[in-house]
Amino acid sequence: MITSKSAPFIRLGKPERRPDLLNHPDLEIIGRYGAQWRGYLQYYLLAHNVWRLNRLQWVMLTSMLKTLAGKHRSTVSKMADKYQATIDSPSGPRVCFQTTVERAGRKPRVARFGGIPLKRHKKAVIDDRRPAPLTGRRPGSELLARLRRGRCELCEQRAQVHVHQVSKLAQLATPGRLQPVWAQLMARMRRKTLIVCPSCHDRIHNRNPANTLA
Repeated sequence: MITSKSAPFIRLGKPERRPDLLNHPDLEIIGRYGAQWRGYLQYYLLAHNVWRLNRLQWVMLTSMLKTLAGKHRSTVSKMADKYQATIDSPSGPRVCFQTTVERAGRKPRVARFGGIPLKRHKKAVIDDRRPAPLTGRRPGSELLARLRRGRCELCEQRAQVHVHQVSKLAQLATPGRLQPVWAQLMARMRRKTLIVCPSCHDRIHNRNPANTLA
């Protein structure tokens, strides 16, 4: 069981990042891994050797940290330091990995991975819920949200925004040539679209040096 559950997070015998999640917010990345881990753990809490899931937990945690590191072009250790937290549990303080997004006038959104002791729970009740679709948001919903903000992602001014798009991320990196700021920003965000004001959009297409800052 542990081998089969670990398979989606392993490549060439080692835990690997999930490329399909690289463009998602950190809250969603940690939330997906956390929900999947809780589902596995809750199902097997009745087993007398539930502690054996520590291997699966390590594989999923390493895959999650590698995914975050790949998104932020950082390292696994830096991501672990950034998101590690300690929470209270019935078994005492427990280490977990979590992120919080504050919301005005509402409770903050919290995504968490771990923090649950691998101990047998004889009275555990299996709750077979229908799993949430892996696709999460509808295609294009994130782009629409960025458009509705009405803020240029290049100069950060509010305006009637446009969408600048490239067909492939590989176009943003030309060997031996320093890329303009807009290309660097798109490569850093790992997005083929950039929300820009008309002025910035004109400068991108006219290759105006004022927009390169290089």
